[in-house]
Amino acid sequence: MLDGINHVTIAVSDLKRSVDFYQHKLLMKLEVVWANGAYLSVAGQWVCLSVDEVCVNQDYSHLAFGIAKDDFSVFSKRLLAAGVIQWKKNKSEGDSLYILDPDGYKLEIHVGDLSSRLSKMLANPSADMIFY
Repeated sequence: MLDGINHVTIAVSDLKRSVDFYQHKLLMKLEVVWANGAYLSVAGQWVCLSVDEVCVNQDYSHLAFGIAKDDFSVFSKRLLAAGVIQWKKNKSEGDSLYILDPDGYKLEIHVGDLSSRLSKMLANPSADMIFY
């Protein structure tokens, strides 16, 4: 039986540039680097960067990272001041900053969790929603 998400692996074209982004801009903890990869961690979660041919999707797929409401404004302003590119404006429940990593992967910095999202949806459900 599954017990959670084990890790996320992201293909990167330039390991040094990506390690710098995830370590210094997103403030993940760098655990180890080798010729073609790196492991970082954030809040006990494992993120792997792996040198490969990058093929970024053009759809809505993205990775979302959580952040405390009290930290969101300062963190977001710091990222934008550092020139991080924003790919979408927030229209959903909770504060969110939608950014691109150096290879163009879509990331989200989000205040809230599944419970807060479901509460918002329950308060104003669309006709096609089925809650379980």
